[in-house]
Amino acid sequence: MNKLAEMVQAQLLAAIDNDDLVLPTLPEVALSIREAAEDSEISVAALSRVIGRDAALSARLIKVVNSPLLRALVEVTDLHTAITRLGVNYSCNLAIGLVIEQIFHARSAAVEHKLRDIWENSLEVAGISYEICRRYTHLKPDQATLGGLVHQIGALPVLIYAEEHNELLSDPVCLHYVIEQIQPVLGDKILSAWEFPEQLVNLPSQVQNLERETDKIDYIGIVQIARSLSLRGRGQPLTSLPAYKLLRLPEGKELDLMELVEARDMLR
Repeated sequence: MNKLAEMVQAQLLAAIDNDDLVLPTLPEVALSIREAAEDSEISVAALSRVIGRDAALSARLIKVVNSPLLRALVEVTDLHTAITRLGVNYSCNLAIGLVIEQIFHARSAAVEHKLRDIWENSLEVAGISYEICRRYTHLKPDQATLGGLVHQIGALPVLIYAEEHNELLSDPVCLHYVIEQIQPVLGDKILSAWEFPEQLVNLPSQVQNLERETDKIDYIGIVQIARSLSLRGRGQPLTSLPAYKLLRLPEGKELDLMELVEARDMLR
């Protein structure tokens, strides 16, 4: 690690410890959706009114419903039908994840490009997580999707910091190193501040622990597997992940990215 990376990492860690680092806030519409979701009796019509306040978000949900993976015989053209098709819980978690995309923006072109790369990868991991969860587990695919969407959320404050420190911005290798080192602890802090579900709140840091052992498959394990698939062989071998072994696939059966390609593109 070079001197610049050491210095930046020390500054960021100190800022985290002193609560001086400004963490991103969850957009207002996401808070409204989560509040609505806490009402177990909420109707599709009531949820449609909440989500419908954000036209772009409504359009994204309709687009997801019409993706090859979920598409039915008749194309969905309205939000009410889209939520009916997806279900209230899945619609809520997917909507919250997609709203988070709104905070992945920056002033400088270099940071904006990096944020886009991170978000594109998060979409891919989320889509693969959804399909792994749906096919091979009894867990909720909507939670797995949300986990995939936020697993790199800790990179956001680092990149915002980089916008104001040109020396870090002009050294891509150093910037990448600092993001990799700092984003796990920041991600946990952000999801805790956003009051995310207990199963997801430590996902950003735990997903980095590729030796992590648990008794049964969970959302962190699913996102780990999805991340490994998205790396296309550039990371640790998929079959060596403890989480992968917990899927208990039939003998000779291995997950294949090509099988999951439609899921990967579902959220785009």
